[in-house]
Amino acid sequence: MSISTVTIPGTPPIDLAFERFGNPTDPAALLIMGAGAQMISWPLDLCRQLADTGLQVIRFDNRDSGLSTHLDDAPVPDFPSVLAGDFSQVTYTLSDMAADTIGLADALGLKKIHLVGASMGGMIAQTVAIEYPDRTRSLTSMMSSTGAPNVGLPDFSVLSKLGSPPLEDRQAYIEWRVRSLKAIGSPGYPFDETSVAENAGLAWDRDHDPHGIIRQTTGVIKSGDRTEKLKKLLLPTLVIHGDADKMIDVSGGQATAAAIPNSELHIFPGMGHGFPQPLWKEMAQLIAAHIHRAEKQDQP
Repeated sequence: MSISTVTIPGTPPIDLAFERFGNPTDPAALLIMGAGAQMISWPLDLCRQLADTGLQVIRFDNRDSGLSTHLDDAPVPDFPSVLAGDFSQVTYTLSDMAADTIGLADALGLKKIHLVGASMGGMIAQTVAIEYPDRTRSLTSMMSSTGAPNVGLPDFSVLSKLGSPPLEDRQAYIEWRVRSLKAIGSPGYPFDETSVAENAGLAWDRDHDPHGIIRQTTGVIKSGDRTEKLKKLLLPTLVIHGDADKMIDVSGGQATAAAIPNSELHIFPGMGHGFPQPLWKEMAQLIAAHIHRAEKQDQP
């Protein structure tokens, strides 16, 4: 297991850093992470548990995160202006990030893939399923939403207290990230401060670009509401959410499941915006069972 990089053709070309688990001949599950987060936010043991079920698991850094290409020459959008509808400085959208995902699949020789996306990654996964239906075997959308403006809203009373990440001081960043993830985390489960701090330090060492998350988030806003397009999806879909999510309210997951025909909705009590360790085994079992069912359905 080691980190590799592929170049996705385009304007500009994007280098995507990725890591692969399991047998490369097994069905491929691409794990897509959320805004401002890196592939290391997918818990390593969760990846390994998925691989142990007979899956080829691939996690990767999105553009503008981790060890993948950062669009440093692109404008930094003014967030209030974007909220007001001015997208003139927004460089890319979810469609571009979906194309990155398909580009990674192309580079790895994967004709059909299973999509597992968390938060913004769920939105990217939904967009891949919408725009590349012939490449998608199944969709798992986790702690995500449809883009509709009336669902999946954050709890601003919690987020407003966190402040901006201090991106000039490693220790201050680690402390901020621990505080932030505790605030939006899972009140029904223990908070592992030591592991969170270790992951935050690794994240800092890999990348602490202050503008990547702004470009990603404004790209999400520009992409708009996917509800009507989601209603036309015809693929096995699993929606996972926590009922204590302060970043993307559980209504976002409920709306996703309501939009996509015949989807399965699983809500974890006490889970917030994250991956509490006591749920890794059950999550892996849910996702793996969903993917393996889809594999059987796809066989002639």
